[in-house]
Amino acid sequence: MRAVIFDLDGTLIDSAPDIHAGVNRMLQEVGADTLDYPTVKGFIGNGVPKLIERVMAARDLPQTHADLVAIFLRHYNADPATLTTLFPNVRSILDALRAEGAALGICTNKPEGPTRDILAAFGLTDHFTVVVGGDTLPVHKPDPTPLHHAVTALGRDVVLYVGDSEVDAATAAATPYPFALFTEGYRKAPLDSLHHHASFADFADLPAILDRLAPVPA
Repeated sequence: MRAVIFDLDGTLIDSAPDIHAGVNRMLQEVGADTLDYPTVKGFIGNGVPKLIERVMAARDLPQTHADLVAIFLRHYNADPATLTTLFPNVRSILDALRAEGAALGICTNKPEGPTRDILAAFGLTDHFTVVVGGDTLPVHKPDPTPLHHAVTALGRDVVLYVGDSEVDAATAAATPYPFALFTEGYRKAPLDSLHHHASFADFADLPAILDRLAPVPA
């Protein structure tokens, strides 16, 4: 059978509202002005360390990067899913893929702990055999190692990777795996500038893309 590996933020879930809330709780704790939602949403995609680096630059914060990462994670990990939602049709498609026997994995730059907490909050833990977070390995996307790691762990020869961003496109471009780009996530670059084999705006369209790019072995 085949495997499908998904990015998380901006692909399966719209987590920007909870990330925004965590960033502003961090800023309030250190006595800094908060940031608006579009600004923080634009900072998402390269993992927590880069997110905080961008916040530090936006607010010229004097605290150390390590201290701010710790403060943000304390707030975010305490409440990672209250404002987060699944994108439309994600649950039904994941259910269908699981029913057909596809092996499912997560490859995200979000730390593994909150990734697993969010999956549990949506009742999706049992759908995913493998979860690779931004801190699971010494490197993270766009280094292709986490994606290769997920593929190896799933043990399937036919693989599709699904993501939403420039980071996901660059990760996929460094591997032989076909890549389907979800267009309704956190991408900032024009679609035609990014590596992808297919694009879609509705998860209801993913099964047809999967059949075309990663058909069930005969």
